[in-house]
Amino acid sequence: MSKIVGIDLGTTNSLIGVMEAGFPVLLADRDGQRLTPSVVHYSAPGAEPLVGGAAKRIRGVKPKETVYSVKRFMGRRGSEIAREDMIVTYPVKGQGVDPITIEVHGRDYSPEEVSAEILKKLKADAEAALGETIDRAVVTVPAYFNDAQRNATKKAGELAGMQIERIINEPTAAALAYGLDKLKKRARIAVYDLGGGTFDISILELNDGVFQVLSTNGNTRLGGDDIDAALTDELARRLAEQLKMHVENGLLARLREEAEAAKCRLSFEEKVDIALPFVQGEKSFTTTITREQLEILARPIVEKTRANCLRSLSDAKLKPEELDEVILVGGQTRMPLVFRTVKEIFKREPNTTVNPDEAVALGATIQGGILSGEISNMVLLDITPLSLGIETFGGLMNVIIPRNTTIPTKAGELFTTAVDKQKSMKIHVVQGEREMVKDNWSLGQFEIEFEPAPKGVPRVGVQFEIDANGILSVLARDIKTGHQKVVEMKSAVDVSDSEVEKMVAESVEHAFDDIAERQWIETKIKSGAMLEGTRKALAQVGKSIVDDEVKEIEQLMTNVEHALEKGNLAELHEANAALDKGTVALADLVMDLALQAALERKLK
Repeated sequence: MSKIVGIDLGTTNSLIGVMEAGFPVLLADRDGQRLTPSVVHYSAPGAEPLVGGAAKRIRGVKPKETVYSVKRFMGRRGSEIAREDMIVTYPVKGQGVDPITIEVHGRDYSPEEVSAEILKKLKADAEAALGETIDRAVVTVPAYFNDAQRNATKKAGELAGMQIERIINEPTAAALAYGLDKLKKRARIAVYDLGGGTFDISILELNDGVFQVLSTNGNTRLGGDDIDAALTDELARRLAEQLKMHVENGLLARLREEAEAAKCRLSFEEKVDIALPFVQGEKSFTTTITREQLEILARPIVEKTRANCLRSLSDAKLKPEELDEVILVGGQTRMPLVFRTVKEIFKREPNTTVNPDEAVALGATIQGGILSGEISNMVLLDITPLSLGIETFGGLMNVIIPRNTTIPTKAGELFTTAVDKQKSMKIHVVQGEREMVKDNWSLGQFEIEFEPAPKGVPRVGVQFEIDANGILSVLARDIKTGHQKVVEMKSAVDVSDSEVEKMVAESVEHAFDDIAERQWIETKIKSGAMLEGTRKALAQVGKSIVDDEVKEIEQLMTNVEHALEKGNLAELHEANAALDKGTVALADLVMDLALQAALERKLK
């Protein structure tokens, strides 16, 4: 059985590691580089693509044939991609529910196919370093990757010829990297992970070798790429102003290379001189960027992470001073502005003892060691970032797995019908934090059939199971016959990833309104059931009670109907209670009639 490697499939750079003699070791390529740029260049149709450093070097010359930051498009559809995400130097296509594709040399490549090329290179580098075949891996993803994005990552691994043993969240992997020997037996850790294309913040607790994720938050469309883009725009503005010319795509690609390099240098230098010779004929472009100027451009981007951090602390029910460590992960955290912002948010100096570029890959490697049995004193417990449930009568969301539940997990409930002679039940799976299904987003739906019966008689068990990779499977079973359907939610959500962050914020903002709407709908449903039941009871046994009692019950029913029309919750509660109390004798008569009928059937 081959070793289980750990892979950080990053937006900007990727790494691979393996456990050696009980220690995680990151493997280098033939040039001695551990960081592999996540860049793929397609030189010609059918030709073997260039991957890594060689592809990155040619990006400025062949921008339309060189794919970078493809992680942002993994598992996503046209309707989910914001206009600013589409502004890359290579052609990106996709509308509505159609998957995103990248057109190079007349062929459409899926993001998974491009990512598979990066994984193939990492696999080949590892096999060359170890002298053995590698076909099993642990791969990391941002904590806020949804089901489709996780499945896309898994598919990319399979296309690269590897079995993905586990998909784990990047902040959790980073905490593992720090947690082997640097933290005390019990500690609470915040992991601030700002990479090239994604941001995650997770709060974890380490307790005698068990890592448990207490909360997670983030934005899968926020990262160093956004700072690169802002600096590129500034350089393009200066170039256009200096040389009085329009900046075309090819020149924009060169400027982006310069912007990325300048950004990295400004983490250690106060100013950087930029020179692009022969921009147009003999015309050259020169300018100077200072750290202060870069920080003015970057501050609005970095500040977006503050709200995520505060929500994550709130979800974990912790104050900043209750944390034992704050860990910085991701190359973008080298930026002094990011360091100062994190220090301000968490009121403590962040821990930078592990290389932020390598922490996630080290953690993935450690997880591989846990799975293979090379590490036996550590357990990883991850969580699901959003609540999962199904739609019930009235458009309400019935939560089956609450947000921040430790995974892998399994939970279920019994449901029944609301209409007589119903032949099937629609299982509509939704994810989100709002009370109403319309305010959340749909993961998919299917139907389970059963024998027609009076309402409330059929029993359908619905079970949700989330595996260790965060992939959701839904089972629906007719209890009477045992007939069941199992559906794996692979297609995920046709909405923007930014909606995930927005959803959590809206759930807090609209909490009181949502609860009031749920209470009204539940009370309204109860009113409908009581009115229908009372009408049936009067039809059955109304002649057995005096007219005055019938009139009194009818008035109580009218009061409920009026309260429904007015939309007054308190008045409806009061009218329901009065009708419930006023129909006790009527209900007793109906029960006596039912018992008498049952006894007569038995005597026959």
